[in-house]
Amino acid sequence: MNDPRRYQTDPEHNKCLCWKCKSLDQCWPDTGLPTRTAVARIKGGPLAPRIRGIVTFRDIPGGTEVSVDVCGLPPYRPAQGNRQPVGPHGFHLHENCSCEVGDPEDPFTAAGSHWNPTNQPHGNHAGDFPVLFSNHGRATMTFFTDKFQVADIIDKTVIIHENPDDYRTQPSGNSGKRLACGIIRWARHLSD
Repeated sequence: MNDPRRYQTDPEHNKCLCWKCKSLDQCWPDTGLPTRTAVARIKGGPLAPRIRGIVTFRDIPGGTEVSVDVCGLPPYRPAQGNRQPVGPHGFHLHENCSCEVGDPEDPFTAAGSHWNPTNQPHGNHAGDFPVLFSNHGRATMTFFTDKFQVADIIDKTVIIHENPDDYRTQPSGNSGKRLACGIIRWARHLSD
C-alpha cells in the first residue's frame, strides 16, 4: 500500500456498525410500518479500497429520508498549492446502474453523470446531496429530500468523491475522482 494514489486510514477507526451485522435486519430492525426502503451498499474502489458503508433511502410523507453510515474514508487534507483537498467528500446519485471500476486511475465512470431528471443546473438537481464530513474515517448523516421518491432511484448509483462539491461548477461541482460506489436496490432484494 505504498502507492501514493491510494488513501490509507487507521483501521482502528474504520469500524462501521452496520457492517458488523449478519443481515440488514439486524442493522435496521423491521418497524412493522409499511415503508418502502432501498439500500446501497457502498464499497471503495482502487483509490480508497477500505471504504465500506450503507446508504438507506426510505419513503416518508413529502419525500425521502436518506441515512448514511460510511467508514474507511481517507483522512482530511486541505488544499495546498496546486493540490486539491481531500474531503469533505462530494456525495451524489449517478444515473447508471453500474459500479464497474474500469480504469483504476479514474474508477466508476460507468456510473455516468449525476442523476438530473429535471435538467436543473448543478447545485439544484436531484442527484446533489450534502457533502460527507468524516471523523477518523467515519461519516454518518440523515437528511430529507423532496426531489424524489424511493421508486425513482432504484438501479441508480451512489458515488462518494475525493473532493468536496462546490455546488456551482457545471455540470458536476468539481468533486474530483470517484472513491466509492453502491447500486441502489430495494431492501428486500439484497442478499448478504
